[in-house]
Amino acid sequence: MATFHFELVSPEKLLFSGEVEAVLVPGLEGQFTVMKDHAPVMTVLKAGVVEVQEAANKVNKLFVRGGFADVAAGALTLLAEHATPLEQFDAAQLAQEIKDAEEDLADAKTEESLKLAAEKLDQLNELKSAIAM
Repeated sequence: MATFHFELVSPEKLLFSGEVEAVLVPGLEGQFTVMKDHAPVMTVLKAGVVEVQEAANKVNKLFVRGGFADVAAGALTLLAEHATPLEQFDAAQLAQEIKDAEEDLADAKTEESLKLAAEKLDQLNELKSAIAM
């Protein structure tokens, strides 16, 4: 299968850079798959799982929270606000973070704090679902 260059960058570090066959991207309008010679597009990322297919049998999964996807001639770049490989998550720690986010949502006093707490809880639940896959 034909390959193209893919990079996943977060503020902390470069998480991936290399040739891949396909990448499943969680776009704001829905998931889409990028393959070699994909039409140019730029879109916002939503919280979700990026699946990177390096070779026929090797797939890496990373959780991203926000950012941008830029598909250009022969390349895809994801600039993520936050990105973490799925294998680095601890189920007990995630359960505690969800509990804390639920408490923050219940304690929210302003419209803005309510919105932020609900968004964080949604992202954590999305991660929990992704890990269970």
